[in-house]
Amino acid sequence: MRDFENDGGHMMFGGVRADSIAERYGTPVYVTDENIIRENYKRIYNAFAKHMEARVHYACKANSSLAVLRILEQEGSCIDAVSIGEVMTAMRAGFDASRILYTGTSVGSAELKAVADLGVMINADSLSAIERLAKIRPDAKMSVRINPGVGAGHCDKVNTGAKDTKFGIPADTAADAYGRAVELGLEPIGIHAHIGSGGQGIEPFTDAVSVLTEITNRIKDDHDIDLEFIDMGGGFGVPYRPNEQVTDAEEIAEAVTDIILNETSVRTVAIEPGRYMVCDSTILLTRCTDVKRTEVKNYIGTDAGFNTLIRPAFYGSYHHVAIANKFNKACEGKYDVVGPICETGDFLARDRALPMPEEGDVIAIYNAGAYSFSMSSTYNSRPRCSEVLVCDGKIDVIREPETTEDLWRHQKIPERLLK
Repeated sequence: MRDFENDGGHMMFGGVRADSIAERYGTPVYVTDENIIRENYKRIYNAFAKHMEARVHYACKANSSLAVLRILEQEGSCIDAVSIGEVMTAMRAGFDASRILYTGTSVGSAELKAVADLGVMINADSLSAIERLAKIRPDAKMSVRINPGVGAGHCDKVNTGAKDTKFGIPADTAADAYGRAVELGLEPIGIHAHIGSGGQGIEPFTDAVSVLTEITNRIKDDHDIDLEFIDMGGGFGVPYRPNEQVTDAEEIAEAVTDIILNETSVRTVAIEPGRYMVCDSTILLTRCTDVKRTEVKNYIGTDAGFNTLIRPAFYGSYHHVAIANKFNKACEGKYDVVGPICETGDFLARDRALPMPEEGDVIAIYNAGAYSFSMSSTYNSRPRCSEVLVCDGKIDVIREPETTEDLWRHQKIPERLLK
């Protein structure tokens, strides 16, 4: 978890006082530091590229804001997209189709064709997808997603590599799937697996890559197919709690590339970090609207709920919390930080030691760059909030806040109900 500068009791973020951002742009508001994204990209790319040719495919489901995508496009990143919407959003941000790999699951033929028509390479998730892709683009270059039987992640809902998950072709039938792809006229050039989201240890990554290298060699022996790249997916964890261990990208890169270089003829590795790139780049600022003390709990009510940040309610995730305008104050009690949604499960943090709160205080929620705005909603008819980008003291609005009128924009009341 990053530490931020304290300027006379005021939290500083990207060279700007956090409470001044809240005052100027309102709350809730997501605030992203451009420099942190650039630093994160360089760190993980360099960790792998020092060993072999490397391609970083940013998993844009983590945060698909156009400005964030544009920053990564400038850095040289490629894209991991899981929907036609993500493909088109990445292209809107400036990515060429050649820099996008599409890995959908349960993909319908219409979407498969739409992606193929844009010239984006498809990473097939099933034998059915291979068969249908061959009818759409019989000479297409493609790759195959394998279920390695190795899973990891911060909770069961994001473990994608275990045998009982919906993702990929089982490892024991993978070689035959490649043979079938060639029979149908396709040109498989890569192999892919993703173990899950938020893994901290090195062993699940090396276990999964060992499965991929074994399949790569079997494909060569059985079907004389030489693959160009091995895509080990993403899932690199980030520290959400104070003093939590940081994922060692250098250690993972060295171990994984050593396996690939020594056990196969493949000379390009692809990785798909999402959370790792953007999570700590962003804070969510929300204002204290109510302080409630009861016999069993103390509550800080805010104007952001699980409609704004759903991870704590949905995954049970921890996000560090601070009072941005009392950054040098001692903690005096424990509080649940809750939102305005009419649900008992509407909370942002539980039992946090914080300074004495007052209505009007600005609450900063850390590590809000990944799976935060992208998973927000308009539940309780609350419009989604704005996003701003900071860089060395400069501030730009990168998403305007929605209005109540936006909630009605695509709705219609039948004429018969207006009589």
